[in-house]
Amino acid sequence: MKKVIGLRWWIIALVCAGTIVNYLSRNALGVMAAELKTLMNMSTQQYSYVVGAFQIGYTIMQPVCGLIIDLIGLRLGFALFACLWSATGMAHALATGWISLAALRGLMGLSEAVAIPAGMKVVAEWFPNREKSVAVGYFNAGTSLGSLFAPPLVVFLSLRYGWQSAFVVTGAMGFVWAASWYWLYRAPGAHPRIGEEERRAIAEGQTPVAQHPRTRRRIREVLGTRRFWAIAQARFFAEPAWQTFSFWIPLYLATERHMDLKQIAMFAWLPFLAADLGGLFGGYLSPFLMKRLRMPLVASRITGVVLGAFMMIGPACIGLVASPYEAIALFCVGGFAHQMISALVNTLAADVFEPGDVGTAAGFAGMAAWIGGLGFSLMVGALADTVGFTPLFGALGAFDLIGAALLVVLMRGVKVDAKPPESALRA
Repeated sequence: MKKVIGLRWWIIALVCAGTIVNYLSRNALGVMAAELKTLMNMSTQQYSYVVGAFQIGYTIMQPVCGLIIDLIGLRLGFALFACLWSATGMAHALATGWISLAALRGLMGLSEAVAIPAGMKVVAEWFPNREKSVAVGYFNAGTSLGSLFAPPLVVFLSLRYGWQSAFVVTGAMGFVWAASWYWLYRAPGAHPRIGEEERRAIAEGQTPVAQHPRTRRRIREVLGTRRFWAIAQARFFAEPAWQTFSFWIPLYLATERHMDLKQIAMFAWLPFLAADLGGLFGGYLSPFLMKRLRMPLVASRITGVVLGAFMMIGPACIGLVASPYEAIALFCVGGFAHQMISALVNTLAADVFEPGDVGTAAGFAGMAAWIGGLGFSLMVGALADTVGFTPLFGALGAFDLIGAALLVVLMRGVKVDAKPPESALRA
C-alpha cells in the first residue's frame, strides 16, 4: 500500500474536521438564541438553564469519554460518540419549549464531550514533543472554525428553510465525519499508510514522562499529581470566556447592541476567525521560544499562557465602549487570546502525561473547565437582565490572570525533555 508522506498532519486535519462539525452543531443554539427565546417564550434565565443543561452533560462526560477512548481506542470511540451527538443534534428540531430543548442539549453534551480528550490523545500518539503544540493549534482551530461557520450557515438555513433545518443539517454532518474517521483512522503502529521513517521519528521524538507498568491504576495517580491540578485550574478559569463567546455573543449583540439576525450573521463570526489565528499563533509561539530563547518545553507553554491572559484585559472592557463595532473588535481580541491560552494549556496534558493517560487527564481537566463555564453561564443568566453584561465581561479578564498565576506556581519544577532526534525534524 502506498505510503503517505507526513501522514500525521493528515490525521490532525481529520481531527480538525471532526472538531468543526462538533462545534457547528453545538453553536447552532447560540446563533439562534434570540429567535428561539421569542418562539419558545424563554426568559434570559431559562435560556441559561438550556445552556447549563449542555454544560452539565459535557462536564459529567468529559472524564468518562477520556476513560472510554483510553480503554476501547480512538477509532471506535470517537466514531461512536460522533454518531450519538449527530442524532441528538438533529432531534433538536423536535423541541417545543425550553424544557424539551434543555433535555436535548443535556444529551448532546454527554456525547460532544469527547472532542478535546480524543484530540489530545491523537496528538500524544502521533506527534513528537516539539510538534505537539503546533498540532494542538491546528486541531484546536476546529473549535473556532466551527464557531466561525455557524452564524452564516445557521442564519441562512433558518431564514430559507426554518429554524429546525439549522439543527437537522448541522447534526447530520456528524454522521458523515464518523464514517470517514472509522474508515481512515489507525494508530501509528498499525496504520498501513505511514512510512517507517515517520513512524520511527514519532517514537524517538516522544520522551516518556515516567516509566510505569501499564495497569489500570490511572485515575488515582493522574488526579494525585500537581501537574494535573495546574492544568485543571488553568482550564477552570479560562473556559468561562470561551463559553460566553460561544453561547452568549449573538444574544448580547441582539439585546444590548440591537443587531438583527442578518447583522449577527455578518459580524458574530469575526471573533472566531481571530480565535483561529490565536490558536495557530500559540502553537507556533512555543517552538519559537524554545528555538530562539532556549526556553524549556514547559516554560515555553506557560509564557504563551501568561501573554494571552494579559490580552484578555481587552474583552474585559467590552461593556465600556459605545460602538457595537468596537465591542466586536474587543471580542476578536478575546477570541485570539483565549485560543492561544487554550492551545497551550491543552498541549501541556500531552507534554506531562504518558500517551496512555492523556485521555484521562484531558477528560478530568475538561471537567474542571466546564464546571467553571457552567457556573459562569448560570451567573450570566441570573444577572444579565439586572446588572448588565459589563461587570460580567470584566470578570472574564480577571479569571484568566488568576489562572495564569496559579499555573506558574503549580508547574514550577515540572520539566520535560523536548529535544527530538534529527529524524523527527526530517519526517
